[in-house]
Amino acid sequence: MTRPLYACLVHYPIRDKHNRAITTAITNLDIHDIARSARTFGIGGYFVVTPVKAQRWLAERILSHWQHGWGAMYNPNRKDALSVVHVVQDLGTVSDMLEAAHGSPPLWIATSARQYPNTVSFSRLREILAEEAKQPVCILLGTGWGLHPELILESDYILEPIRGIGEYNHLSVRAAAAIIFYTLTVGSVP
Repeated sequence: MTRPLYACLVHYPIRDKHNRAITTAITNLDIHDIARSARTFGIGGYFVVTPVKAQRWLAERILSHWQHGWGAMYNPNRKDALSVVHVVQDLGTVSDMLEAAHGSPPLWIATSARQYPNTVSFSRLREILAEEAKQPVCILLGTGWGLHPELILESDYILEPIRGIGEYNHLSVRAAAAIIFYTLTVGSVP
């Protein structure tokens, strides 16, 4: 992999079951588990994105406990995993941070369990990641019922849905993140 790879867990705009744009709540489990997968597979950074100030405060408090408090001494592996987490207000902040680090705004890759136009396969995205380019790539992961279609359609590409062996297709975001990170960094195409 030549290009830097990042991930964002987006909490707005997210779909509810009626396809309305909503804001979802941050969960402790999503912070920890996706950070562990990101660290395991060499993701350059994991951004937790929410416009809600109280939710950002909660996420920062969780991170502080495991990175600086008693939790850092109790579980150094968790401290290491959480070192890749950044809590931010919006995707504009992510773009600014990545542009400052790499000299170029990111290529946005949305994820969904649904098929959309401009969908790329896992193998095509691996080719994009292998290109000699300084532009970072950022995977957008959705909470709730998934990323709102407005955000998906504004992305540069949409990653093909992860398919299992049957019709059922409703993975947790934590499981989907692990599969995506593995497949793009070290694994074979699912």
